[in-house]
Amino acid sequence: MVVLGFCLFSGPLLGQTSKKDSMELRLRRLESTNRFNPKDSTHINLLLGLARVYRFHDNERLYDVAQKALEYSSEINYNYGTIKGLEAVANYYYDKGDRKKSMPLFKEALQLSKDVEDVQSEISILNTLAQNYSFEGNYAEALNLNLKGIDLAKQINNLKMLSVLNENIAGLYADQKDFKNALMFYDTVQKINRKVGNEIIDAETQSNMASLYRDAKDYKNAIFNINRSINTFEKYKIYDWLAYAYEVKGDIYLDQKKYKWALYWYDQSNMLFKDEIEDNRIKIQLMNGMAKVYYGLEKDSLSLVHAKKGLAISQKIKSLQGQIDCSETLYKIYKKKGENEEALAYLETFKTLSDSLFMDKNKQSLSLLETKLEYQQEKKELIEANQAALAKQRNYIYFSVIVLLILSIITFVVRRSEKIQKKLNRELKEKSLAVTQREAQLHEINKTNTKLFSIIGHDLRGPIGGLQSILKMFTDGDISTKELVSYIPKLKSDVDNISFTLNNLLSWGMNQLNGVITKPKRVSLSTLVVNNIQLLSEIANNKSVKIINQLPDNPRIWADNHQIDIVIRNLLSNAIKFTPENGLITVGAEEKAGMWQISVRDTGVGMTQEMQESIFKDSSNITTYGTNNEKGTGLGLSLCKEMVHKNNGEIWVESTPRKGTTFYFTVPKALKRYQNAS
Repeated sequence: MVVLGFCLFSGPLLGQTSKKDSMELRLRRLESTNRFNPKDSTHINLLLGLARVYRFHDNERLYDVAQKALEYSSEINYNYGTIKGLEAVANYYYDKGDRKKSMPLFKEALQLSKDVEDVQSEISILNTLAQNYSFEGNYAEALNLNLKGIDLAKQINNLKMLSVLNENIAGLYADQKDFKNALMFYDTVQKINRKVGNEIIDAETQSNMASLYRDAKDYKNAIFNINRSINTFEKYKIYDWLAYAYEVKGDIYLDQKKYKWALYWYDQSNMLFKDEIEDNRIKIQLMNGMAKVYYGLEKDSLSLVHAKKGLAISQKIKSLQGQIDCSETLYKIYKKKGENEEALAYLETFKTLSDSLFMDKNKQSLSLLETKLEYQQEKKELIEANQAALAKQRNYIYFSVIVLLILSIITFVVRRSEKIQKKLNRELKEKSLAVTQREAQLHEINKTNTKLFSIIGHDLRGPIGGLQSILKMFTDGDISTKELVSYIPKLKSDVDNISFTLNNLLSWGMNQLNGVITKPKRVSLSTLVVNNIQLLSEIANNKSVKIINQLPDNPRIWADNHQIDIVIRNLLSNAIKFTPENGLITVGAEEKAGMWQISVRDTGVGMTQEMQESIFKDSSNITTYGTNNEKGTGLGLSLCKEMVHKNNGEIWVESTPRKGTTFYFTVPKALKRYQNAS
């Protein structure tokens, strides 16, 4: 019996030919790119993938791509590529029957995987080595490697490899005709397969179990399992496993002397070997099986051809079991033909090899049991040593807990006094901080008061004093009513300026002294702009300055209505002030990532870079004069900055002297019809 495991086919290969074509296409595309680097890990991994696909299909191509991957990996110290490259080249030599070259490579790959702590690769190589030792008849070493692999697979919870390794052990027992233990391990494998939930892995197990049931002469279970596996392999076009399953089904019918059915399934398997598969180990069984079928059908010449093919392959790859089986068949054929000399030669070969294998198998049976017992004993000793270490460690822990308890009591007393001291220090610090904060608040209030009085002194006292002077002159009779009437436009302008300044002053003062609460809501930007244009239209008309509203259709913002109203009014007022007669002011807005960006552009006098950098500073108290000598407080832009920031926006200026200025500010866009204030 030959049990196929993970090492033989590197796992299920869905649609083998299409996968090979797909990987070759990916490789050609990668190699044709301008930035292609043959030593890149992506290229190396593709080569390794192709090596896995080529195995049992095109072994010479396997060798070529594996050597390239190994060479590139060594040059860039790519450990994973080196491990898998060594494993692929080792498989190539092993499939050729050259153990002297394959085994050192396997062992080198295994050691490297241990050195770099690549547990997945270590499990894979242990499995491969175990399969190879099993094929050679060294069941004790195979069992030992499988058990080590199982322990590692449990550590990283690799269910797929747990299934494969347990199935390998089942195969070892099956080869010893110990069907009870073999079935016990297969039961474990099937439980793991149900957890994995992979239909293909389950089919691989069923095909191996079918071979076991055939050896046990349980043909009903054998046919049941092999039919289920064949259905799955045909469904997914897994030709390597399908060839094996067809061969097993032929064996089942051969055992029952149903030669025509056996020949049918052998032919199915043989066609796959001709077209798709290059696996000499399974081909030996197939050739000998077909030889037995033709012998049973009394087609001795065909039987002889196939038996000799099987024997030649067995001798090529040094398969002892294959040489025994094929020699036995050749002995029967020559004996039937009456060629006694040839028959005797094959009988002696069969007898010599069988006796040798029988003795080895008896030894291996004992070794298998001894290995298992030794392994269990080693585990038991390790567990006992671990328990003793744990007990010793517990004693240390108990002693440490007592010492720790004493230290805790001492620490508690010390910490308690420290805590009291820290509490007193914290209270003192908090009081000191409160005094410092209060001093800072008083400083800010004094600063605000200073600025208020400065503005009142510079910007309100002048216009009010002028108004008082004119009224006094009129009441004293120094000017006539007609002259008083001529002063009315100037008086109105002064009063408007005083009113505007007072509004800004009150808003700014409340913001500085008490803090203004921002209450955002859905606001029509168009309404704010139109209202302010109307409010300032008389001042603009007096200078023949035209204000153009270029807002989009009814934009909605999410902001405090009063605060944004102040911003727009100040920016428009500034624009009128610094725009000469017959100038132009444009108000626009555009969407910018969830915000409305509003612009107020004028064709006025502009400003220098130095002025642009200072106008928004809180400390700025610059009084400037417009094109008609209009006087400002220097307060408006500072107020605008505060109001915009309170509404989660930004404000900035772009200006060129003698060409004009554009003020920009952003406010959030109202996204919903109804939105709660945040």
